[in-house]
Amino acid sequence: QVQLVESGGGLVQAGGSLRLSCAASGSIFRINGMGWYRQAPGEQRELVASITSGGSTNYADSVKGRFTISRDNAKNTVYLQMNSLAPEDTADYYCNARIGDDRLRFMTYWGQGTQVIVAS
Repeated sequence: QVQLVESGGGLVQAGGSLRLSCAASGSIFRINGMGWYRQAPGEQRELVASITSGGSTNYADSVKGRFTISRDNAKNTVYLQMNSLAPEDTADYYCNARIGDDRLRFMTYWGQGTQVIVAS
């Protein structure tokens, strides 16, 4: 059984910063890609940022230059540093990871989500 547990969301003023964390635990042999998605009320879930096991990153245009994704492979944890937050960043943020067991059977797992509210 694998779990992804997010933390770090909350209420912040526009221009502020937050750091989200997502820790994977359970029967894990290898973690390939990890990422952060967000879903605003009435909107579809969208990719915010992703990172490969080797550290290559990809960002949505709307967050480039403001958000930074990173990971600590020893801790099975992915982070999202969010700076210069704006009201349009308000959403539920979900982490996602492609995780393989000792037979290298990979599945995609999702966290439960953490809410980010940016006040103007």
